[in-house]
Amino acid sequence: MATTRMGRGVTSAPHLHERAGRNGRVVLLSVLAGIALSVLWSFELVDSVIGDSVANTLLRHDAKGTAIAGTTAGLVFAFVSGLAGTFTACNIAMAASVGPLAQAGAGHDGALRQLLRPLVWLALGMVAVSATYGFVGVLLGERLPQLSTDKVGDVPVRLVQSSVVFGLIGLALVYLGLAALGVLPDVFRDRPVARVVVLGGLVGGFLIGRPYPLFNKLFHYAADRENPLFGALAFVLQSLGNIVFVATIFTIVVVFTRGRFLAWLAASPRRTAVVTGSLLLALGVFNIVYWDVRLPAMFGIGWFPTMWYNA
Repeated sequence: MATTRMGRGVTSAPHLHERAGRNGRVVLLSVLAGIALSVLWSFELVDSVIGDSVANTLLRHDAKGTAIAGTTAGLVFAFVSGLAGTFTACNIAMAASVGPLAQAGAGHDGALRQLLRPLVWLALGMVAVSATYGFVGVLLGERLPQLSTDKVGDVPVRLVQSSVVFGLIGLALVYLGLAALGVLPDVFRDRPVARVVVLGGLVGGFLIGRPYPLFNKLFHYAADRENPLFGALAFVLQSLGNIVFVATIFTIVVVFTRGRFLAWLAASPRRTAVVTGSLLLALGVFNIVYWDVRLPAMFGIGWFPTMWYNA
């Protein structure tokens, strides 16, 4: 029987073929899940019904209609609007970080270390990008398409920026997903912490394309103040608000299982690869299809199926 050397062991050719078949099924199902999510997604539900309701409740006033009154109020608004935007189309892909967080936390003694270590690395990558963009964004102000009211045909240029940015982030997530599944070379194969830091950077990068109205209001306020340090801090708080939900879910899993879930995941490289790869791939495909196919179709560029509740 022909054999192929894989790492320390020897794997038979039929076994490799079987594993490739399993990976193919995971890839197909993940891609279909991402496409289905982009079709079913209701931006009115997550932006207005959920997002606005959360922000209005926490701020105790109309988040959209009430002017931001001062530095402290601006920073509070930044965090709250980030939390309120957790499930928006420009942020939901952060759910893909759950698998890599578990992978980075596994193998360390103590539930507290398993919990804090990956979250700190995720935040590090995220803060580096969001703080930089907040600082530079305030300096550039309305020269950025994101703050412009201009249009390209019928399409607002701020949405053109969204389409480009989220399309690129989607491609990055697709690569990370396929790499985790072994379909493509994985530069992070033995570097789970580096994978989490990069994912944190991608989460911070969501702000670069975000069209969410409450974030747009925050961005305009920061630009009008012409204080790049305020912009950097406000954008960091916005990003921290974005990951509260994922951090909470990860905390619940680690604490209530006393780290046993991470140990179970780490015990099987195949299990880890499927959890990590499928989440990254599905949400990467969602980003690409939603922002680069569905969004243009809303302005008559191409076609995309529309659910009755989105009509």
